[in-house]
Amino acid sequence: MVWTFALALYFLQEDSTAAPAAANGSALLEMVRNSGPVALAVLIILLLASILSWTIMLSKWSSFTRAHTQSQRFLRAFRKSSRLSEIAAVADQFKPSPLVAVFGEIHDEYQRQNAGRGLPRNPVALERAAQTASSEALTAMESRMTWLATIAAIAPFIGLFGTVMGIIDAFHGLGTAGAATLRAVAPGISEALITTAAGLAVAIPAVIGYNQLTARLREFAARMDDFGRELLNAIENAAMMSPPPAQPTEEIRRRTF
Repeated sequence: MVWTFALALYFLQEDSTAAPAAANGSALLEMVRNSGPVALAVLIILLLASILSWTIMLSKWSSFTRAHTQSQRFLRAFRKSSRLSEIAAVADQFKPSPLVAVFGEIHDEYQRQNAGRGLPRNPVALERAAQTASSEALTAMESRMTWLATIAAIAPFIGLFGTVMGIIDAFHGLGTAGAATLRAVAPGISEALITTAAGLAVAIPAVIGYNQLTARLREFAARMDDFGRELLNAIENAAMMSPPPAQPTEEIRRRTF
């Protein structure tokens, strides 16, 4: 970003002869150097907010990509296998996928009810276990997203605050000097407007990143719900196709006589 580069140059404070192609950059650097303490504080706050928002966006995008890849692999392994025990044995290999958490909760509940055999005694409990696992996985994936939304919302107002304070200082200096000319007030106003541009430069990427990440979260939520229903159907179908358990001989004799 232009304002970040200018602020970094301000702290480095390296004087050099500006070439004609770098005239705009030199003018921006000069305005940043001549800014008051309020404007500099606003720029530093916006710089930190920008670093935080980009860190969140890049880390979330990377983790969501890994989760998507592992989910695809887990689904292929699940649909190829005919036994839940086989999937449970290799589920940890696909750990970044949120589908693994859904599978683990349903499988554990099924084991508690029927020891992994036959029709589940309480199918509603399996559905609740799937919903709980989906909610917990989605909550974990949404961590730090509120920071991104907050930065996107307040960055323009922080920049506007710096602009307002800069304009107040410019007009105060104009009234003190008594020189009512555009040449006297223009530099102060232009320096003050830098903070507004910096606020927009922070907010726009944060808004775009938040919307894109939220869309991917909705996709993960839909995938977890679909997988939960698919897993419940697989359990019921496998239980209906398996032969009924053999009855004890004593029980058969009682029914015969």
